[in-house]
Amino acid sequence: MRRSQERKVGPIGGIAVKNNSITVNPGLEGVVVGSTEISKVAGQEGRLTYRGYDIADLAAHATFEEVAYLLWHGRLPNRAELDETRAQMAAQRSLPGPVLEMLHGVPRGAWPMDVLRTAVSSLSLHVAHKPDGTHESDIPAAMRLTAATATAVAAFDRLRRGLEPVAPRSDLAHAANFLYMKNGEVPADTAARALDVYFVLLADHGFNASTFAARVTASTWADMYAAATSAVATLQGDLHGGAPGKVMQMVLDIGDPNNAEKYVRALLDKGDRVMGIGHREYKVRDPRAEPLERMARDLGASGGDPKWYAVARRLEDVAVQVLNEKKPGRRLYANVEFYTAPTLYALGIQPDTFTCMFACSRMAGWTAHIIEQMKDNRLIRPQVDYTGLVGLPWVSIDRR
Repeated sequence: MRRSQERKVGPIGGIAVKNNSITVNPGLEGVVVGSTEISKVAGQEGRLTYRGYDIADLAAHATFEEVAYLLWHGRLPNRAELDETRAQMAAQRSLPGPVLEMLHGVPRGAWPMDVLRTAVSSLSLHVAHKPDGTHESDIPAAMRLTAATATAVAAFDRLRRGLEPVAPRSDLAHAANFLYMKNGEVPADTAARALDVYFVLLADHGFNASTFAARVTASTWADMYAAATSAVATLQGDLHGGAPGKVMQMVLDIGDPNNAEKYVRALLDKGDRVMGIGHREYKVRDPRAEPLERMARDLGASGGDPKWYAVARRLEDVAVQVLNEKKPGRRLYANVEFYTAPTLYALGIQPDTFTCMFACSRMAGWTAHIIEQMKDNRLIRPQVDYTGLVGLPWVSIDRR
């Protein structure tokens, strides 16, 4: 929402400040703050592209390692380059001993995103730094962060269940290896492919909040580890990456598709949000929702519990209908986080870890943006409209 205002400002230090006209865009909505070649979000059309490739094509045909290479290098790899990327990422999966020891010492009831933020930050302690204290912020560092993030998430998942972490395997692809580290056994092809597609779909999304936070941090010449830690911290919020767990809780609370409409109406009557519905950019259904919905349906039908997909499907229909009744013209539809919930739940991942899974994918995009920011850097320092008091006289402490 744009706010244009004329505001009178009183004298400051004896100097009269003239009236000024300021346009304020809350949340920077509609403000172009930079440029990127990495991904394009076409909200009115409902399209998302990575380096010019449509997300539907990438989800159908690419692996996560191919997409990571695309984001980092600006083009798709050939066979030799893809094999080399897979080998290099696999070599970076093992956590440094002290980081693994730190995870052993974390309280078992700690929030997974708190643990991940700490683990990502601690990785820099085990990489040689330059004389100014920063670390190399290049593609090898991006590979290290992307590979190690998944290992940290899987390791803590096991530790909090009273199990020892499982060492990564270099012969498995990124998604399959995650499920292997989590469960201690090689996953079925269906499960591995579903997680791989999820990672492809979530790898990047323009100047979203966490990516923007990473770029702001990188613009100060802080290194990739610092910028990635900023991104992880930003992702934790419910209005960005924290929604999928809340979506799954809604699905579990509803329990049966026939209960969906009553639940939604009661939720909205209390003034609460239907998590996973609506998006700042998309005015149609999120283009990532369809492939995620298919995976949720297929996973439920191939050994999971199909009830959760059925509840989610009914919940989406009802939520869109009721929201249109209550907020006509708002154009609110399912976003990527909505079908993330039943998809990840069908893979045996607990709701409080869903945002960590988001980070496992988005680390590839974050690091690509950090590299791009540093290539043509200017400190990101926006202006702000001050609305506080002015011209106050000093009062000594004895008179306050």
